[in-house]
Amino acid sequence: MNDWIIYGANGYTGTLIARAAVAAGLRPRLAGRNAEVIAALAQELNVPFTICRLDDRDGLRNTLRGAQLVLHCAGPFQETSSPMIDTCLSTGVHYLDITGEISVFEAAAAYDGVAKQTGIMLMPGVGFDIVPSDCLAAHLARRLPTATTLILAFRALGSISRGTAITMLTMAATGCERRNGRLIRTPPLSEVRTFDFGRGPQPCVSIPWGDVATAYYTTGIPNIKVFVAIPRRARYWLGLGRRLLPMIKLPVIRQGLRWLLARTLYGPDLTSRTHGRSTIVGEASELSGRRVISRLDGPEGYTLTVQTALLIVQKVLNGNVTPGFHTPAGLYGSNLITEIPDVVIRDMGD
Repeated sequence: MNDWIIYGANGYTGTLIARAAVAAGLRPRLAGRNAEVIAALAQELNVPFTICRLDDRDGLRNTLRGAQLVLHCAGPFQETSSPMIDTCLSTGVHYLDITGEISVFEAAAAYDGVAKQTGIMLMPGVGFDIVPSDCLAAHLARRLPTATTLILAFRALGSISRGTAITMLTMAATGCERRNGRLIRTPPLSEVRTFDFGRGPQPCVSIPWGDVATAYYTTGIPNIKVFVAIPRRARYWLGLGRRLLPMIKLPVIRQGLRWLLARTLYGPDLTSRTHGRSTIVGEASELSGRRVISRLDGPEGYTLTVQTALLIVQKVLNGNVTPGFHTPAGLYGSNLITEIPDVVIRDMGD
């Protein structure tokens, strides 16, 4: 089966997905701009490949023509998703990506009408950002249909890839939450509270994660915040980071940090991915004060990204698609994540 494309297969996550896809009996076509790395990976996996830059519109159109879907893995997605979505719309190719960036979800949602007319599906966020948290949000909304506030917090142990770090750098300049259905900018890293991931309370800090956008489309809950656990060794750096945030906004500083991250981070090794775990806690509450809490436990984040991305790829290849913009749980339901081995959702009461 070679009628689908992994664009950005030369990156850390794209490479993991490509290898897992071939191991599962799929035959993707690899694409990206790094000819040396793409060609070597394609030779290793015995799959076809195409070299193409995102700013080469004609080349990108030729690359996508005839494919059923593209899984876009080249971030930061707020810089790379627009040309790929535009090309998918013009060539009739379904679009998936592994973003967690609010702006990308909102931009894709704005294309909903055009995608429906074109007959293609736009589904950003088919990895750890945001499949498990989106499914947990849908699960909580089902438990408390009258919920007006949703809070999600996650803990993912282990290191990150250079691509993830660069994406997080682009997100660090501002915070974001949803209030009364609208996206509201907030000071970055501005709110700290504790959550119990199964071993007692742990400090977490607010972040502008993709669920601030997507959980609203999935559940209709108008007030949404997302938090991430702060490792003990990182708490000093959090305080320092807050003081340095004005500097991070400077283009020359951001470019320098991106250069440094690209040369110092490589992502978790096989042992870390195999033994690592991720946990997401969700709280939904209504105006009366009633509250429900659930917790999702699953594999390490990159492992889960590979699994959820390929699960949704296979659904699309099998014709389980609906044209327009969709979130993973919005289209496939809250039980989507439990199709992944070793994922459990537990209801914690109120």
